[in-house]
Amino acid sequence: MDCPDCESAVAETPVSSVAAQAHAGHAGTGQAGAWLSGFLGMLIFSGSLPATRVGVLGFDPIFLTLARAAFAGLLAGAVLLVTRQKLPEKREIVPLIVVALGVVFGFPLLTGIALQHSTSAHSLVFIGLMPMATALFAVLRAHERPRPAFWLFSALGSACVVGYALSESAAGTLVGDLLMVAAITVCGLGYAEGGRMSRHLGGWQVVCWALVISLPVAAPLALLAQPATYAGIPASAWIGLAYVSIFSMFVGFIFWYRGLAGGGIAAVGQLQLLQPFFGMGLAALLLHESVSPAMLAAAAGVVLFVALARRNAA
Repeated sequence: MDCPDCESAVAETPVSSVAAQAHAGHAGTGQAGAWLSGFLGMLIFSGSLPATRVGVLGFDPIFLTLARAAFAGLLAGAVLLVTRQKLPEKREIVPLIVVALGVVFGFPLLTGIALQHSTSAHSLVFIGLMPMATALFAVLRAHERPRPAFWLFSALGSACVVGYALSESAAGTLVGDLLMVAAITVCGLGYAEGGRMSRHLGGWQVVCWALVISLPVAAPLALLAQPATYAGIPASAWIGLAYVSIFSMFVGFIFWYRGLAGGGIAAVGQLQLLQPFFGMGLAALLLHESVSPAMLAAAAGVVLFVALARRNAA
């Protein structure tokens, strides 16, 4: 018995199935690319605190913050000119200022001062609070809605960080710890706001425009805050300044914001929990700082809870 409708359904089903599989494959590839970009950004950021620690041994934290913003701003401005990017819209200016206040000025300045009171290895454990701060602002600013279990595991990971900070007072001070908490808070806001904007403006464009907006403030103040003489400043301090200016302030954010925009701010933000491992390794290798068993245990506990949180991010 002939059935035109059945024949039509049979003929269309394979095509629809193939299209659906192709779409799923494309989405999977996009997610993998976003997580890879996020991982590369996190890897670059892992060297930020050790490099800042080296930098503040030769430069004042305020000058280091302003100088890195000014150098990165000049680089970003050149990239925008060469690629002929259009100016941001009026509605994008305030969010870009928020990004600049969080990641261009706030986090570098607060961590720079904190590292005068604590070792970089000790301060790196506080990065364990970053995913929680980023996720909170992702809810407030990007309207993401992670599952309740996500918050439970994120809170447990944060508890590991706080417990470690209270038990290992020798490597840091209360002032240094409070400054790191403040740095994490403003950086989480900058990450969430930048990730939200990257969805329509583009990851590297957000970085560049935030840096260019910062340039009129950073450059003059850097000149005012510069040392009376550069004689005697060790080469390692200059290397630290170069790293945080080029990689921490510019290149790393290109990958990071691309990852946040493509994979979800709260979810990809969990990659920050791997940063203590890589950062501690660099601190031990380059700065000969001690990495205690308690430090490793705290970082391992944080990573475990973040892995569980990631599974419940959406």
